[in-house]
This record gives sequence, C-alpha cells and structure tokens, in this order.
Amino acid sequence: MYLSIALIAGCTLLYGCLAGRIEKSWLSGPLLFLVAGYLLGEHGIGLLVIDASLESIRMIAELTLAIVLFNDATGIGLRLLKHRPQIPIRTLLLGLPLTLLFGSLIAKVIFPQLSLIEAALLGIILAPTDAALGLAVIKNPIVPQDISRGLNAESGLNDGICVPFLVVCLALVNGHTNDGNIGLFAFKAFLSEIGIGAIVGALSSALGWLLCRHAIKQQWIPERWLTVPTMSIALMAFSLAQALGGSGFIAAFCGGLLFGERIQGAYTAEMEESTINGEMLSLLTWLIFGALTMNILTDTTWRQVAYGILSLTVIRMVPVIISLAGTSLNFKQKVFIGWFGPRGLASVVFAIMVFEQQLPNSQVILNIATVTILLSVLLHGISAYPASQWLATNKATR
Repeated sequence: MYLSIALIAGCTLLYGCLAGRIEKSWLSGPLLFLVAGYLLGEHGIGLLVIDASLESIRMIAELTLAIVLFNDATGIGLRLLKHRPQIPIRTLLLGLPLTLLFGSLIAKVIFPQLSLIEAALLGIILAPTDAALGLAVIKNPIVPQDISRGLNAESGLNDGICVPFLVVCLALVNGHTNDGNIGLFAFKAFLSEIGIGAIVGALSSALGWLLCRHAIKQQWIPERWLTVPTMSIALMAFSLAQALGGSGFIAAFCGGLLFGERIQGAYTAEMEESTINGEMLSLLTWLIFGALTMNILTDTTWRQVAYGILSLTVIRMVPVIISLAGTSLNFKQKVFIGWFGPRGLASVVFAIMVFEQQLPNSQVILNIATVTILLSVLLHGISAYPASQWLATNKATR
C-alpha cells in the first residue's frame, strides 16, 4: 500500500513541476494520469495496486465532480453568465435533447441486441460533458470568454439535467413508475431532481458564504483558509441534495454560481487554490480509472469503438451546430463548441449506476461507455491546445 501511495505522490509531484509546460502542449493532465495509471497498474508493471470496487470509483468520481463543478461555477458567477447566456441556453434546451435522441437511435441501430430502454440509457450516459476534462479549453485565455463560459456552464448543468432522464429509465427497467403513470413519474422526477438540487445548492452556498464572511470579519479564520470551507460547501450541497432526492450535480453548480456572485473577484488567490485542489482530485481519479481500465473492459469490439467515435463527433456536434443556428457565432466557433464536449467523470458515474442494475446488456453498455471515455480523454486531450490556437486565428466574438 505504501508503495502505491509513494507512486501516486510521485506522479502528482512530477505533474506539478511540469504543469505549465504540459498546458501549452498537446498533452493533458487527465491523459497523462490515465496512461500512468495503466502503466503502473496490474496490467502494466504491477507496482500500483488499487483495491477499489466500482461503487468506490463511482463515489470518488461523484465527490470529485461536485468540487470541480462548484469551483468552475464560482469562476463564472451569475453576473458573468448573464452577460451572454445564449450558448448554454441553446445547447442545454435544444442541443442536449437532440444529443440524447441521436445517441439512443444510433445505439439501437448499431447494437440491435439492446432494448429501447438500454439504448436510451447508453445515450444518457454519454450525453453529459465534463468540466474537468475541458479545463484546458475553458481556462485558455485565447478562447473567447463567451465560448469558454458557455462550455463551462453547459458542462456544469447538463449532467444534472441528464439525471432525471436516467432516473426515469431505471424506474422503467425496475417497474417503479407509480402504477404505469409514466408521464406523472417523469414530471415529478424532473421537478425533484432539478428543483431540489437548485434550492439546496443556493441555500448551502448562502449559508456557507454568510458564515465565512462573518468568520473573516471576526478574524476567526485567516483568508488563506477560505479554500477549506469552500470545498466543504461544495460537498455539503452535493451530498444534501442527493440525500433529499435532488441532483447533487445541479446543487454543486448552482451553489458555485451563487458563491461566485457573492465574492465578486475577492479572495482570488484562495479560490485559485481551491480550484487546484479540485483539479488534483480529478487527476487522481483518472489515475485510478487508468489502473482499473482493463478490469472494466471485456471483449471490446469494433462496433463499440465506432459508436464511441460517433458519440464524440456526429452525435454531439450535429445537435450543437443545429442548436446554435441563428446566433452571432460563425461556423468555426460552432464546430469548436460542438467538438469540445468531452466525456468524463459524469459518464463514469452514470455507467456504473446502470451497470449496478444488472441489465441483460449491462456489460456491453459499460464497455461502450468506457471506450468512449478513453477516446475522449485521448482525442480531446491532444486537440485542446491546437484547436484553441486554430480558433484564435479567427476573429472571435467576445
């Protein structure tokens, strides 16, 4: 165990020393940690031993994603999001439903053995985008702010919006739909998941902010310690929303938006430290995922790889381009937004939730999701910096 801890610490040390160079290259942190986990794990040289179940991976991914979503939303704030909200509004209200539809239909065509509900579940698993994997683009100063903020807001909210779809489909599988009244069940699911999540996130953030502000004024807490209660607010909002039947992801992101609105640029250094902590947790999650990848994958086929490629391109990009029709964005910007929809922690969480239901094709669904996530880490990782440079050659709207 101690050797594994030493290896993990060595990876973070090495990355910390090279982070500046890596961010300006075609490499990415998630890609490097994923590869490191595989090479050091039992299917590589066997020095890194990760004794974790799928449930443990899901829990780690959930908590990490909650912190990342909160931190990213804090950087946006409600005021900045209100400035040009057209990208997240269109991609969430039009692009996301089309992505779910395309993903489900294409899954059913390529994998006829899947039932309609299983195909829909696969579409839902791979619909949300990942804020952590998109950081190389979101935080790149050469990317126009309305595009980076739009991508950040989309990735922060789409996983929470997908949760009710997932809940409804799993309820259909298990026959828990209030005596067949699917419409009423779906309405209540959406209302509870999104409504409770937003309310709990706002209340947790408001309470946390008032407590932190009072503690700072009374000099009970040094400003440099603000990163500790900040991460605690994120985890509290997520966990409380989940416990009350809401979406913890919606709670974390909405709480971060409100918290960012209140600090309004204050405590910049402290918030940057909190962001870095979230990024490191994300990288460690990818290290664990890399070490366990071959234990998850079984009998990968070319159809699964083909669907993964389609999921990252046609299934994602076409709906986004359609949803942004009529905006001030040019075609290059629409293609850029469509391409940068990486699949990551949210898809990991959803895939494990579905696998735990032991459906007839659970392993197939888990395989496809894992292949798509691996492709995303690779392709979005190596394309983030050059694609941002490509976009910057065009005069973009700010």
